[in-house]
Amino acid sequence: MSSGRARRGFLGAAGAAVAGVLLAPGIHLIEMAAAAAPAAAAGRGANPRVRWGMLIDTTRCASDCDACVSACFSENGIDPKTTRTSAQWIRKVELKEAATGRQASAPVMCQHCASPPCVDVCPTGASFKRADGIVLVDRHICIGCRYCMMACPYKARSFVHEPLADQKPDVPRGKGCVEGCTLCVHRIDRAEDPSQVTTACAEACAQAGHGAILFGDLNDPASAIARRVRELRNAPLRADLGLDPGVRYHGL
Repeated sequence: MSSGRARRGFLGAAGAAVAGVLLAPGIHLIEMAAAAAPAAAAGRGANPRVRWGMLIDTTRCASDCDACVSACFSENGIDPKTTRTSAQWIRKVELKEAATGRQASAPVMCQHCASPPCVDVCPTGASFKRADGIVLVDRHICIGCRYCMMACPYKARSFVHEPLADQKPDVPRGKGCVEGCTLCVHRIDRAEDPSQVTTACAEACAQAGHGAILFGDLNDPASAIARRVRELRNAPLRADLGLDPGVRYHGL
């Protein structure tokens, strides 16, 4: 009898070990996704009390200006020579109101949703949202399935088709991976005072004299962006979807 119990115990232990091997890859992927957020040099990382976002004032956005797009490309090592398959972390769109004919120009990028559908559909956990609201892709575990691209209602993600050269050390990219706007997370994580950081697109827009893009902490009532959000009538793109984007627009 004792030998039978011992045999059953051995088989049970062996079964548990096999189950552990089968489950380990999934567990590992989840842990990898959680650990993939860029580490802060000053030891801060993603602050759960913060929600980074942008307010875009379309009344100040010039239709003939693409300074934000050029700055994004330069900051993130994206080839400015665009082709049909080029990455588009940010793009300018022209809008026209059917009833009045009023036109507006606005940049569109990843909206950094509080409930991001790209994260929901990712089978490996490569798409994830940090504690501070920034939605990112871990290129180490992205399998290039592009489910996230199909799920994104803003068409804000791109697939890297070609080998990459001359990459920026702060912004590693990879062929066969999906990518999109990171809100210049490398700037945030390496700053001594993240509240003083801005994105490359917002910086370029201000330098061009337009000041149409304001970046900051939406959760801090004293921040410039939070004050401006209270002052200006604004709304997210596709508010009907209930995704609670971190990018808001005024003048649409």
